[in-house]
Amino acid sequence: MYDLTAVTKHYTRGKETIHALNGIDLTIADGDRLVIQGPTGGGKSTLLQMLGGLDRPSSGQVLLDGTDLAALPEARLTRVRSESIGFVFQSFNLIPTLTAQENVETALVPLGVRAKDRRERAAEALRSVGLGERLTHLPAEMSGGQQQRVAIARALVKRPKVLLADEPTGNLDESMRDEVMEVLETMWKEHGLTFVMVTHDSAIARRAPRLATIRKGAITVTERAVS
Repeated sequence: MYDLTAVTKHYTRGKETIHALNGIDLTIADGDRLVIQGPTGGGKSTLLQMLGGLDRPSSGQVLLDGTDLAALPEARLTRVRSESIGFVFQSFNLIPTLTAQENVETALVPLGVRAKDRRERAAEALRSVGLGERLTHLPAEMSGGQQQRVAIARALVKRPKVLLADEPTGNLDESMRDEVMEVLETMWKEHGLTFVMVTHDSAIARRAPRLATIRKGAITVTERAVS
């Protein structure tokens, strides 16, 4: 699935150079579930952006199924993101004037899916995350946990190979956090996804079989047995 080799990312801030990633080597197999942790500013979200093709490394390779995302033309990279990678973010990123079903449908528009099929697939995706009764509700009419489940349905409706989540429970209380994590873990198992998540929450990190810790742009991966 993923094979990262000597990946670096440097930013210039005024006269200062920020070394976000310093020669990252990482392999993520098909169907893997990896949690990324580390201090603020340590490179966690930067690494996730590389995996999602949302940013390009300063040097090194980011291979997804043998294709180097760092070397793709922008139009082809956009297509890979649209077809193969689902994203879930801390802030939900729902369009406030659209219903739950319409928000989920937006993920299918770039793929050229017909309107009737979009509606059917969006409704099924929402039912799969327990929101079958909320199709016509606006984001403001739902709880934070429900909004994040809409975001998960939107990420999965296009049937991606990869699900990337950046602090998906960061805006939720403990009960909603557990509810959303159960949905994410169920979707990972049922769809055979490769699931990579950034989190500050150690309780969530303990649930994953692989933990990547990033500090000052360097990575350490630990394999663990989980129940």
